Amino acid sequence: MTVTLTEAWNIVRRHLPEKRFKHTVGVRDTAIRLAKHYYVDEKKAELAAIVHDLCKYFDTDEMKQGLATVGENHWAACGSELLHAPYGAMYVEKELGIKDNDILQAIRSHTTGRAAMSPLEQVVFVADYIEPNRSFVGVDQARKYATVSLDTACLFSLTNTIQYLLSKRSPIHPYTVEAYNYYTLKGEHKD
Repeated sequence: MTVTLTEAWNIVRRHLPEKRFKHTVGVRDTAIRLAKHYYVDEKKAELAAIVHDLCKYFDTDEMKQGLATVGENHWAACGSELLHAPYGAMYVEKELGIKDNDILQAIRSHTTGRAAMSPLEQVVFVADYIEPNRSFVGVDQARKYATVSLDTACLFSLTNTIQYLLSKRSPIHPYTVEAYNYYTLKGEHKD
């Protein structure tokens, strides 16, 4: 049995501090708006957005161990910030009964992106990046791109993320590099 939207909100509310909960509300609202704009299933977008950060503050070792049991050690290799996405997909499937692969994949890839994301994945990925509480150099441009093309918005977001990680000399997950290459080669980017 899949969790209802109301149940999902109640669960998320218990696991997130106020600032992260506010972010989640922003992602949910943005995901619904983008889903309408791009004719993506709004209910799926809403549920994925509500639970996308559910595991953000879970114990790092617990998440590493959980991912290791399914042979996904590569997430931890690029830092603990990424763990909540793949672990979150596993967690909501097991604990909340969310079995929809589109929703699970959107949760899984919301931090790194991946090559050839589905429209639902793109909606959640972009919504997480541009939600109204975000404030960083380039966010307004990303918001403009999001109204024109999900591919363009994804490429812009990936480019900014890679530049940021390079400036900090942080590792870049292979999925992010693959996503960047995919959307660059797809040729959607417009300056």
